Amino acid sequence: MAALNIKKGATSHSAYDLRDTHSDVERSHTLAVIVDNEAGVLARVIGLFSGRGYNIDSLTVAEIDHKGHRSRITIVTTGTEAVIDQIKAQLGRIVPVHEVHDLTVEGPAVERELALFKVTGTGDKRVEALRLADIFRANVVDSTLESFVFEVTGAPEKIDAFAELMRPLGLTDVARTGVAALPRGL
Repeated sequence: MAALNIKKGATSHSAYDLRDTHSDVERSHTLAVIVDNEAGVLARVIGLFSGRGYNIDSLTVAEIDHKGHRSRITIVTTGTEAVIDQIKAQLGRIVPVHEVHDLTVEGPAVERELALFKVTGTGDKRVEALRLADIFRANVVDSTLESFVFEVTGAPEKIDAFAELMRPLGLTDVARTGVAALPRGL
């Protein structure tokens, strides 16, 4: 009889969460920070990251409550559990910060990103680029005889996959908005 191959702490939804919260494994986290919409707040939040040598993989900011003057800053960063906990604690101490949520550990979340891709080419490469764009549900937002600009919306992994497929077909430029995310459900 073969032994069961059960990984220790394989899920965060287990009643027996056996994961070491201070492990050295780095992983990506999406943080949603609700702040007052006032001058200098973004600089203070970014200063916290740069002052401590933390990297920001993605950053988006937009006002979410015009009357309440509140904005949401969505930050994707990478670090160990201890580093992420430290970042969340330090963000919570900044005066105009009202809420800090780690969407990665709080439960399922929806993450989307918008990207524009400029692909240049002729002949078969041009036809193949259009075929792949159709598969990825990319919209052609600009077209010349030598190039296309595609608009792709989806999870960051979808954007990365589209970029990899377009690279050999003549990808010349990319513009990405960064991740926007919300928790699923109630």
